[in-house]
Amino acid sequence: MTEVRTIGLLGGMSWESSIEYERIINTAVREALGGVHSASLIVRSYDFAHIERLQAAGEWDSAGSLLAADARHLQDAGAGLIVLCTNTMHRCAEAIEAAIDVPFLHLADATAEAVVAAEVTDVALLGTRYTMEEDFYRARLERHGLVVIVPEEPDRTLVHEVIYEELVKGVVSRVSQEAYLDVIGRLRERGAGGVIAGCTEIELLVGPDDVDLPYFPTTALHAQAAARWALAGLDEA
Repeated sequence: MTEVRTIGLLGGMSWESSIEYERIINTAVREALGGVHSASLIVRSYDFAHIERLQAAGEWDSAGSLLAADARHLQDAGAGLIVLCTNTMHRCAEAIEAAIDVPFLHLADATAEAVVAAEVTDVALLGTRYTMEEDFYRARLERHGLVVIVPEEPDRTLVHEVIYEELVKGVVSRVSQEAYLDVIGRLRERGAGGVIAGCTEIELLVGPDDVDLPYFPTTALHAQAAARWALAGLDEA
């Protein structure tokens, strides 16, 4: 039997969400193949404190060089697909893509495909301040014909601070969950027909059962797309 194809994961940003990538991909492979099958993964996990310092200092070129070099190392180690397990660091996606010869599975593309398939056109985006305010992510979604709605202030600051002060540290608060749901309610009033959890940690706080709009959990969507790629190699064998 031909083995599943190998995925290279750039993770640890934060590890709270990266372990969800591993869980989802491994579960998908086991469910598809049965027995004790699991995914073939090569993982580079970072000390998030270093990455966060680069983000805060606006040193995106340095961050991109780091990620690009490690993506190349994953490729050289045998990965046939590179997956960056974080929304925010997709600001460095172009640097990574330029450094590798294998495919790069862009998180925003995997998410947008799910939104389009659900026939949602106007969609709310929650994430870090970088993801909500800069074009690197929103513009990628808009390429798929979506209208992206982000929170107004002070809601953007609230969403951002809960991520960095709580979720990346493993703190899940009912108070913060209710605050997020209030933000989502205001986005709905502005015309949002769905919600993108555009930070991989947000899914630890708000799930699809918590909202009455179509909900697009980027970690799950991205990881499931990666698993489909890994299993597609069996169909080609």
